[in-house]
Amino acid sequence: MPGLVHVSTTINGNPTDFLCEPRQSLLEVLRDVLGMTGTKEGCNDGNCGACTVVFDGRIVTSCLVLGVEAQDKEITTIEGVATPEGLHPVQQAFLENAALQCGICTPGFIVATKALLDREPDADEGRIRHWLAGNLCRCTGYDKIVRAVLDAEDKMKA
Repeated sequence: MPGLVHVSTTINGNPTDFLCEPRQSLLEVLRDVLGMTGTKEGCNDGNCGACTVVFDGRIVTSCLVLGVEAQDKEITTIEGVATPEGLHPVQQAFLENAALQCGICTPGFIVATKALLDREPDADEGRIRHWLAGNLCRCTGYDKIVRAVLDAEDKMKA
């Protein structure tokens, strides 16, 4: 097809190739081209964090990254957080602390939380709130989410 760009990247540890239009966002590529619907579309303008992924070691809102920018990058989505053995401690903590309701924001919060705890395993509540400030939730409020992050931190240390 004319106008499509071939992109080679790594998603969730797997080499991945796809074709996309130069104007397509990474979010659109993940959901519509690759069928990875765990990453959610909330606002589509970078304000809500629902589409947060790890992009070459940094958390980004995938709605603001072009799919073609994924060339030779490493990307982790919500689908790459759990293992075949089970849920990641962050996911388990979100469940146990009732830190989710409708689920639209949850993948972005989990990906951002895992990125924080991978980088800063002893993050305090203030740091957690600052790190997650780019993720919005309209259902749960933030206290349950912060408690879940602190719980996940403890689980990951054990």
